Amino acid sequence: MLIKIKDLKKNYSLGDTEIPVIHGINLNIDKNEYVAIMGPSGSGKSTLMNILGCLDIASSGHYYFNNVDVNTLDDDALSVMRNKEIGFVFQNFNLLPRLNAIQNVELPLVYTGTPGAERRERALKALERVGLTERVNHKPSELSGGQKQRVAVARALISNPGILLADEPTGALDSKTGVEIMRLFEELHAEGNTIILITHEQEIANYAHRNIYLKDGMIHSDKPNPLRNSF
Repeated sequence: MLIKIKDLKKNYSLGDTEIPVIHGINLNIDKNEYVAIMGPSGSGKSTLMNILGCLDIASSGHYYFNNVDVNTLDDDALSVMRNKEIGFVFQNFNLLPRLNAIQNVELPLVYTGTPGAERRERALKALERVGLTERVNHKPSELSGGQKQRVAVARALISNPGILLADEPTGALDSKTGVEIMRLFEELHAEGNTIILITHEQEIANYAHRNIYLKDGMIHSDKPNPLRNSF
């Protein structure tokens, strides 16, 4: 079991009022699963994503990642967990405009003090893995939307994380390029990566092997996806 969530709750404070957002979620995700988490605005999916990504912690309950109770970690340990175990892919790429592709991909290793030669070698391999070796010296302004997202995926992969957490990864792309990125995720899953996809689009969720639907801060449905798209 890679991820185990038990009776997870999350409240936000608004003055003297506690606003409940997550209402006691129980969820297990195994290694090498490909899961889509769906739900309308206000369903709690963004809050759950932040907790899964160690960007936020629950108000109560437990989140176990590789048998580690994340709620017991301090800020430094959470930072290490994020950097080593979680690869983030965001809708708007989050690339630094002054850095070229390989420098953007190297960034997670800069923060861990990895020597420069090793950083470059691993970044080149990550870019090769996403089919972008011919663009290693190009800055984001010189790349298409799909190429930017491939750079972002390479950056997410460089630390060999336990999970890839993708938040609306095709939201800023046209439909053709979006299909190309989803094909890339399918290839990465076939290579053994665990992928958790956050989306509000059923068409995108259909690429995942399992669909979890949130509503009003609770899991409304959790089932295999027999209609999943294949390439």
